[in-house]
Amino acid sequence: MKNEKAVVVFSGGQDSTTCLFWALKNFREVATVTFDYGQRHSDEIECARKIAEELGVSFKVLDMNLINQLSANALTRDDIEVTEVDGELPSTFVPGRNHLFLSFAAVYADAIGARHLITGVSETDFSGYPDCRDNFIKSLNVTLNLAMDGNFVIHTPLMWLDKSEVWELADELAALDFVQSKTLTCYNGVPSTGCRECPACVLRNEGLAAYQARKTAGAAK
Repeated sequence: MKNEKAVVVFSGGQDSTTCLFWALKNFREVATVTFDYGQRHSDEIECARKIAEELGVSFKVLDMNLINQLSANALTRDDIEVTEVDGELPSTFVPGRNHLFLSFAAVYADAIGARHLITGVSETDFSGYPDCRDNFIKSLNVTLNLAMDGNFVIHTPLMWLDKSEVWELADELAALDFVQSKTLTCYNGVPSTGCRECPACVLRNEGLAAYQARKTAGAAK
């Protein structure tokens, strides 16, 4: 893989930034593609742009605002509360988002001569989103190759990691401080540790605390 080119589906958040560092380690050339789908905070796109510039990778933004014409959810509507109810999809679920993003990322990858796609989806901490599951990714990989007569490979470095293990991977990639201070995961648009109250911030910060505790315990042995 080291001699090949890859495209990272990139949002500027913890997961996709960790994936970007993973890609930089494993591929000769890395490009990023970010999607403007009417998310609450345009700061997310600007954060992604700054990270890409700092790490010296290309940055492409694709307009996906058509999603807002089809569904209503808490990630694109200020008037919908961010909620999570057991047994139901969270209000932050955007139907078809990862399907569409990866499909358009494949078209972009084909245009720039890349066949590897990297996405930060996880079945361990996926909040019930069906398009974060491993069987969906494998199915879409087959579909993309059939549809485009291609040889794409979708990589999911975080698929079987919980959030503390994602922090551990960032640390192994010498990117822990970078990811901690320069990414934006918060549903309320607050960078770094975020608002500390929304589900994304709680998951992120609890994961970091768990990893730091495990690391400290390991160092003490």
